[in-house]
Amino acid sequence: MARKGETSAPLYGEPRKFDPKFRGPIHNRHCTDVICCVIFIVVILGYIALGIVAWVHGDPRKVIYPTDSYGQFCGQKDTLNENKTVLFYFNILKCASPIVLINLQCPTTQLCVSKCPDRFATYIDVQASYRYKPDQWNYFKQFCKPGFNNPRKSVAQVLRDEDCPSMIIPSRPFLKRCFPDFSTKNGVLTVANQTTFKDGRGKTRNVTDLREAANGINNVLDARSFGMKIFEDYAISWYWILIGLFVAMIVSLLFLVLLRFTAGVLFWIFIFGVIGIIGYGIWHCYWEYDHLKGIPGSDLTVYDIGFQTDFRVYLQLRQTWLAFMIILCVVEVIIILMLIFLRNRIRIAIALLKEGSRAIGYIMSTLFYPIVTFILIAICISYWAVTAVFLATSGEPVYKVMANQTLCKYANLTCDPETFNTTNVTKVCPGAQCTFAFYGGESLYHKYIFIFQLANAFVFLWLVNFAIALGQCTLAGAFASYYWASRKPADIPLWPLFSSFGRAIRYHTGSLAFGALILAVVQLIRVILEYLDHKLKGTQNSFTRFLLCCLKCCFWCLEKFLKFINRNAYIMIAIYGKNFCTSAKEAFFLLMRNVVRVAVLDKVTDFLLFLGKILVAGGVGVLAFFFFTQRIPVFAQEAPTLNYYWVPLLTVIIGSYLVAHAFFSVYAMCVDTLFLCFCEDLERNDGSTAKPYFMSASLHQILGKKELSPKKAVG
Repeated sequence: MARKGETSAPLYGEPRKFDPKFRGPIHNRHCTDVICCVIFIVVILGYIALGIVAWVHGDPRKVIYPTDSYGQFCGQKDTLNENKTVLFYFNILKCASPIVLINLQCPTTQLCVSKCPDRFATYIDVQASYRYKPDQWNYFKQFCKPGFNNPRKSVAQVLRDEDCPSMIIPSRPFLKRCFPDFSTKNGVLTVANQTTFKDGRGKTRNVTDLREAANGINNVLDARSFGMKIFEDYAISWYWILIGLFVAMIVSLLFLVLLRFTAGVLFWIFIFGVIGIIGYGIWHCYWEYDHLKGIPGSDLTVYDIGFQTDFRVYLQLRQTWLAFMIILCVVEVIIILMLIFLRNRIRIAIALLKEGSRAIGYIMSTLFYPIVTFILIAICISYWAVTAVFLATSGEPVYKVMANQTLCKYANLTCDPETFNTTNVTKVCPGAQCTFAFYGGESLYHKYIFIFQLANAFVFLWLVNFAIALGQCTLAGAFASYYWASRKPADIPLWPLFSSFGRAIRYHTGSLAFGALILAVVQLIRVILEYLDHKLKGTQNSFTRFLLCCLKCCFWCLEKFLKFINRNAYIMIAIYGKNFCTSAKEAFFLLMRNVVRVAVLDKVTDFLLFLGKILVAGGVGVLAFFFFTQRIPVFAQEAPTLNYYWVPLLTVIIGSYLVAHAFFSVYAMCVDTLFLCFCEDLERNDGSTAKPYFMSASLHQILGKKELSPKKAVG
């Protein structure tokens, strides 16, 4: 600490010169990082232009509606296919897997139909009996090409021209496409309770020929059933979920308001409350574990039963409850040990929280600023998602030659359906057709769609980080106005939050964009690394996997470090109005000169606030658990009947944590700002009449100063 009247000589960085007239956040500012501000504005305009171009070329109907072999949408209103909402495949055996079907790459004619077939039939049998069984032909022809009604045409010509499918099999719609209606009977794969079927070409085939497709289809059908049940649960319980989130908001607000007066008591209650909740969880797990003893099947392992979509199956296993109990015991022991060894540091942190709660009490509008950040981020997410969908669907229909002959030289070449019949392709390759293949294009725009998607993702990350940076700088400026007020609350400026927001937007958009840009670059690199890791999962190259793992770890650490630096740099920008690099450097050196205080106060405070979030989420979660499992007698009749009670329960718990995090993040920013201001105060001033401390008397006493010289009133 410098002697009275001297300028401090910091251990990190050059000696700093302080303005003796400094009295809080500087109001006479100038614009910082102007070049980055200009680039940021140009990028936003370019992003808007990209969205407009994508909206012009894109067509979300390609995602909503399946497309037939003629490039027409199934189920689209005001078209011939308005009542034909399902896509039918002429020869499902040509499709290698369900993924091929979903991607519309199955090499067979695809037709829009009003419903899927519900019976076995072949064209040969229907043609032979159409005179005395016209109903069979009338049913079968709805799966033929539109307008075809010539059962006298030879079978060979019909199959060559693909006027009708050679067979139809019982199917059911999934993802608006007809999939075989597979089922298992006594361990045997069947379709409509049959194990064989006629393929319409004179052969009787076994259903196991579709096994490759069946395995994948059964999995996705199970997932569909699972998803539908979850959707039903949300449809029934959404009202109660909103009530649970509202309760979490009220509890978080009450906590922050009461913290101003009873910070110490509330936090110790919260700490022991968390211990109590975890203790109850341990007891409940042990009770379930002991209750299942002797019940047949309860001693099976998770490995024995494999993956089940009904998670209630796992709750019938003793191993599940034993694992839960061990995890909760480990968490309980860790929390208790941390409380024992950090009890003195916790007392100091509580004192700092009291100062923070006092600051929030004087600037209550800061509690509602997270709503602004949430709206900005929601706009960014919505714009990014819509633009991504339009970019993904901005291709034009591409038609290719589909020939029955494997040696046809024109097979898989692009073609024009309007002029196809005038070419000699049908002569060289009898039965060849020009059918829709996929959406794409050869223009410059279509060639660079992938680059546009990357740009869309990068600008999205940049804008989200800018919205977060704007919120941090705005809150920091408001709380700094509180700290540097000589007489609190008399000297606190009028509307400090709005004034801080105006300064951040008017003078420091470039600096905030610069910090957000650095973070967005690192996050984009992490996204690319995750993509590469996903693509190379099946590789046997151990060195490649090791290198990717190291890179992912390094960039994760770099992102955490940059977030820490940016956060404190924004505080310095809010106080002094300097550019980003200068503010980041001064904040870093200031923290390094007070590294012990940073470790003790800042991190312990973060830990206590995290416990508060856990208690809010856990308390509301326990209440929701008893409600949705109908264990509260008063509300037993009101509780909805659910397929999976954990669906609304997890939603309430996660939502409550996010709600608590939104309010507590304001508190965390307040504490960080006050701590950085406190460190600046110690270096600027010495407690004399000429250089009085701006910290409150209680904070001054707790953090180690024996006496506090009276502040000279500032007019």
